[in-house]
Amino acid sequence: MKYWPTEKAICYSGYRQNQSPLTGVCPSYSEVEQDLKLLVADGYKYIRMYEPNSHARTALRVIRDNRLPLRVMLGIDPKREFNNIGCPWVTETLNASRLQKNAAYNDRMLKNLITLANEYEKEIMCVSVGNENRPSWGSDLVTPDRLVEFAKKLKAGCTQPVTYNEGTHEWLSLEALVDVIDIISIHSYPLWNGVAVEKALEMNQKDHKLISEKYPDKEVIFTECGWATMSNNKGMSSAQANEEYQVKYIESLWKWAKSEDIQVFIFEAFDEPWKGSDDSSEPEKHWGIYNVDRTRKLAWGRA
Repeated sequence: MKYWPTEKAICYSGYRQNQSPLTGVCPSYSEVEQDLKLLVADGYKYIRMYEPNSHARTALRVIRDNRLPLRVMLGIDPKREFNNIGCPWVTETLNASRLQKNAAYNDRMLKNLITLANEYEKEIMCVSVGNENRPSWGSDLVTPDRLVEFAKKLKAGCTQPVTYNEGTHEWLSLEALVDVIDIISIHSYPLWNGVAVEKALEMNQKDHKLISEKYPDKEVIFTECGWATMSNNKGMSSAQANEEYQVKYIESLWKWAKSEDIQVFIFEAFDEPWKGSDDSSEPEKHWGIYNVDRTRKLAWGRA
């Protein structure tokens, strides 16, 4: 079953210089309005946001107030409910009390999502139980049983289709979750996997085929595919991370996705300077097809 027509779609995190979800400093109404009108002008119909927080509420208000032709995929971004000693960048081990507080926070965020989904039923197209909470390298892990619990609560509490956003190969062991959600949302990053731009689309195609063949009764979409425009050679080649290759990759991805009627959300609308370390060339900061000052990169019209 296909839940909506295939359209231009993009992940949207509107935090600007000196703003961050980590500090709680969110974009203003006028800043979000500027962002969303820019995305509409450039042909986007769907956006994906990651938390049911004040930033998401502002975006939903802007869409409704301005009658923008945008619909939103909105999920929760769970905090870890158990410690992962395999995570390479997190060394702190949380005690049982902290982990319980995280679980309570996740439950509150789920309630917030249900509230927003009902308040903005027309604007919110899909709700998600989490984001990359199952990879072996992840920092914010929850159990598959908890994801199933979240999905059941969303199904009972709101009318939108339910999904989960996760890397391709983690889906191979999430059969119980697949049974209770409507849409499988996969993340597929050739650049992070050391795949050169000439072979990048082939990886996306293989990922989609792998999950579609395992779960033939579910719609499989991409909710993160993208190409960084700068790298410090940590995790990916700086020779591959540039605007020209971002254009080449996105053009080929979108041409194929449209021909196969597969929904793709490009990651990401705007560069995110708040992410990662203080190294300005760290790739985590440079996935946008727009710069943080909202000027367009070369790929802006291709996604």
